[in-house]
Amino acid sequence: MARTNRIWKLRKRPVGDVSEGDLELVEEPVPALNDGEVLLRTVYLSLDPTNRIWMSDRDQYMPPVEIGDPMRGGGIAIIEESRFDGLEPGDIVNTGLGQWALYLVKPGSEVNKLPQIPGLPLTAFMGPLGMTGMTAYFGLMDIGKPQPGETVVVSAAAGAVGSMVGQIAKIQGCRAVGIAGSDEKCKWLTDVAGFDAAINYKKEDVGAALDKHCPDGIDVNFENVGGEIMDTILTRLNDFARMPLCGLISSYNATDPVPGPYNFSMLLMRHVTLKGFIVTDYIDRFPEGMQAMGQWLMEGKIKFETDVVEGLENAPAALDRLFTGKNLGKLAVKVSEPG
Repeated sequence: MARTNRIWKLRKRPVGDVSEGDLELVEEPVPALNDGEVLLRTVYLSLDPTNRIWMSDRDQYMPPVEIGDPMRGGGIAIIEESRFDGLEPGDIVNTGLGQWALYLVKPGSEVNKLPQIPGLPLTAFMGPLGMTGMTAYFGLMDIGKPQPGETVVVSAAAGAVGSMVGQIAKIQGCRAVGIAGSDEKCKWLTDVAGFDAAINYKKEDVGAALDKHCPDGIDVNFENVGGEIMDTILTRLNDFARMPLCGLISSYNATDPVPGPYNFSMLLMRHVTLKGFIVTDYIDRFPEGMQAMGQWLMEGKIKFETDVVEGLENAPAALDRLFTGKNLGKLAVKVSEPG
């Protein structure tokens, strides 16, 4: 029996926040498989700040989603049909670069079968064992180069990447200070994730709090946010500090040119190493990151949360949670059941 797909398509480029009408949920038939292809049914759809970048036509690290095309996204899926040797119906896979859709047809060579680890939920493969975990691992370890006794500050610390960064920093013997947007998130960071301190930027003077919690200055700033918070951190960096630039989420919905950073000169004065990166820069080294994160996860050294929204139809509205700070941990949409 022919299957009917449900798929979000980009109808117009958002101005500011993603609004009703920017995307449209349409139904269309699922195409038949060719040799070498697999039919995937999405179980979890990953929602990430980069989704908003892909909707725009700004200069970016890969081509934007074109008007009329399916919205781009990754996730976890189950194989419904296979014409690719090595993958069978029922296998759980990482979709790689996929779509906001119920069904997806892809070459079997472009998906990765996930191991089934007793006691470990599938959502772990979008968190510590997924792109967010790899982003945190390589951004901190390869660019941040944390050393025992150093202080690591993380913005958007209760998000999918930030929450991993602080925990990895602790494993490396560092002091970890997180910046988040609610008392609940700050409590989770210190009580569950093991951060040494957490700052609620909506209620506290961030500069004064950094002075309190980072008395010896900041050696690594893992930057996820940009804007005023980044400016405040720049004035407190130590000589030869490192700054992995992972994201600038505070400006992704901006409709006017974003000013600053006003304290950019501190990068020069403090001999700071600043490097922007995209996780795919490290794709050839993913086995290294997976091994390390998997071991720490099994040893109980890594804690993670998944913020799950039910229903593909709710994906655009759920994306807003990233920009309003409502999510704790990895944000995902549950599209269908894994069984």
